[in-house]
Amino acid sequence: MQTLSQLQPSPAARNRDPFLVIDQVSKVYPTANGPFTVLEDVNLTVYEGEFVCVIGHSGCGKTTLLDMISGFRKPSSGEVRLQGRRITRPGPDRMVVFQNYSLLPWKTAFENIYLAVRAVYPEKTTAEKRAIATEYLNLVGLEEAAHKRPKALSGGMKQRVAIARALAICPQVLILDEPFGALDAITKEELQEELLKIWHNHQVTVMMITHDIDEALFLADRIVMMTNGPQAQIGEILEIPFPRPRDRSQLLEDPAYYTLRNHALDFLFSRHALNP
Repeated sequence: MQTLSQLQPSPAARNRDPFLVIDQVSKVYPTANGPFTVLEDVNLTVYEGEFVCVIGHSGCGKTTLLDMISGFRKPSSGEVRLQGRRITRPGPDRMVVFQNYSLLPWKTAFENIYLAVRAVYPEKTTAEKRAIATEYLNLVGLEEAAHKRPKALSGGMKQRVAIARALAICPQVLILDEPFGALDAITKEELQEELLKIWHNHQVTVMMITHDIDEALFLADRIVMMTNGPQAQIGEILEIPFPRPRDRSQLLEDPAYYTLRNHALDFLFSRHALNP
């Protein structure tokens, strides 16, 4: 299924050159029963500074797609390019934040961030690297928790550390794999607001997986809706028209919000999400 929004960039992207390009990408795994195609002929162009959410049912290849952007996996065919360069391996220009935080439990919040900074900026002095780690810890409001280890932090605080660690090395693309999926509703909403502020201030390009349609509508410039797997494809792309900065309460009073929400639900729970 191709829609007009797949053929045209979002308002935030118009008059810009393509930044991240997913070009005819397929992913096939060998199994005892023969080849198993997870993704087939996926095409997507993302523009610098866009916030793109990817939604779809479990098993539709969302994480596999983002793994190929991050460089953790390679396409079986096609290619992923960032600023015209083919992605073949992980790199500091693409940083990932996972649902399970992925913090080193024996290191403090500050040390978890500092390790990333030290790895990416070996030429900087210790004082400069410590200043960067402190700056980004403060950015997510955790200056008072700098010397606490992950076990002493709440889920929301741990995810703040993970986001700060990713941003501290100034990536070109921030890849978020259901980062708020394990959090309670109040903490989730707080971090959504915080993420939008950080995204606005740093103008980083974001690719985010979520199962939460309301989250996607609040955060995204465009929502990429995947068909069910196997052989999953991009079924439809929704362009989100709401101006920024976004106010959640005003958004919930806008009839267009529910029109888009119902459209996404209809897609995900109808035959359109199924491959022929």
